Amino acid sequence: MKTNNIWIIAIALVISFGINALFIGRALQRFKAEDRSVSVKGLSEREVKADLVVWNIQSRIVCDNLMDGSKQVEGSKNQIVKFLLQNQIKSDEIITEGISVIDKKANQYGNFQQVNTPRYLVNQLIQVRSSNVDLVQKVSRMTGELLQAGVVISNNDYGNPIQYYFTKLNDIKPEMISEATQNAREAGIKFATENNSKLGRLKKANQGLFTIVDRTASLSGGEGGYVSGTNDIFKKVRVVISTEYSIN
Repeated sequence: MKTNNIWIIAIALVISFGINALFIGRALQRFKAEDRSVSVKGLSEREVKADLVVWNIQSRIVCDNLMDGSKQVEGSKNQIVKFLLQNQIKSDEIITEGISVIDKKANQYGNFQQVNTPRYLVNQLIQVRSSNVDLVQKVSRMTGELLQAGVVISNNDYGNPIQYYFTKLNDIKPEMISEATQNAREAGIKFATENNSKLGRLKKANQGLFTIVDRTASLSGGEGGYVSGTNDIFKKVRVVISTEYSIN
């Protein structure tokens, strides 16, 4: 009886060890399969046209008498607004900023007494904000007419005087994300095929930031980076999707 019990226990142990070995082997196979993966990126890029333009027009008067200077700059402002309206810029697209005055005598770093120049700089800024980018671009190239009328437009203190923006990113986001994801998957399939494997399930994905840059911007190094700007009426919109797929 005792011998029979020993044999039963031994057989049970052998069966138990066999089952455990089977489970361990399958687990190792599954782990090995799940450990095989490939990381790929997909790019989507669009060329778009700006839908908003901002044009900063600055006139500057130099004078020794603020009363005279304010009258002159007011006259320049009226000439500029008249010019814009005559060229089909809408009145609600024209924003007149306040007048600013620089007193060179009050500049502690200057030496006004030794410089024989007018004391005051009177500045007037007029801004045009419009969705009619083609019209504003055209009119901005006609400022010679202002010069003929006696209005001098000074170098702008706000960077490039005319700036172009694309504001309708949300309209193209879904399609671009889908395209970038599909491009990433196609890259994964190509990799798997070349290695005699099959592309498995998507393990994880990460969407990069959308970038909107001038069409003429140059590559700046780094991941998909460009030198940004607002000088060009045409823009590049770009997004990169990073994905990881299992390999079967």
